[in-house]
Amino acid sequence: MALRREWGLGARGIRNMVHLLESKGIKVFSLDIAAVEVDAFSMWYGEQPYVFLNTQKTAEHSRFDAAHELGHLVLHRHGQNQGADAEKEANEFAAAFLMPRDSVQAKAPRFVTISSLIAMKKEWGVSVAALNYRLHSLGLTSEWVNRSICIELSKMGYRTSEPEPIPHENSQVLQKVLSAMRAEGMGRVDIARSLNLQVSEIDKLTFGLSLTDGASVNSKAISQDQLSTGKKFELRLIK
Repeated sequence: MALRREWGLGARGIRNMVHLLESKGIKVFSLDIAAVEVDAFSMWYGEQPYVFLNTQKTAEHSRFDAAHELGHLVLHRHGQNQGADAEKEANEFAAAFLMPRDSVQAKAPRFVTISSLIAMKKEWGVSVAALNYRLHSLGLTSEWVNRSICIELSKMGYRTSEPEPIPHENSQVLQKVLSAMRAEGMGRVDIARSLNLQVSEIDKLTFGLSLTDGASVNSKAISQDQLSTGKKFELRLIK
């Protein structure tokens, strides 16, 4: 809540977590990995914070992962960000950041069901499971209701999928960078060569956002830090 106040977010739902992180100077990339067991990770590289998200998850799961990694960046920059305690703290941070106590308490139904959770989750852009857990952690449901809903969610397959899913979020900054490069005639081959990456890695690290297929229009050199079309954008990829 302190960070929400600092950023002027109030208690409303956050429309787009990736855009929010980028607006605060955090560089966000997708993970160059297909392993579903890896949710996300974050790091400070000098004074620059980074977040990497696995796009194989549901959009709701990915938003929670983004908030979880934000928790690590805020809470554990100068300490250990691994281990059970750190993960628990980051999860609690993510739940409170995405689902503020006051707004959840104000909108919570008197009788919590799967259907009411599906309707409620749209307010905060979280999974049904995460919302069910948050309601219970705030003392708004009993242990019996919490466990019953967890069992039903598992039976319905909503542990790995999501009812009435929301769209996945993409990077706004990377989209602008890639559009600027395309306007300058730069193709994926040029980008990959300049950053010493494989072409396939460019797509995997940039949420699938890409330039034209095939060979580049030309081979002029580009700066790794600045591209200009009236405004300068930074593109720093950590291999």
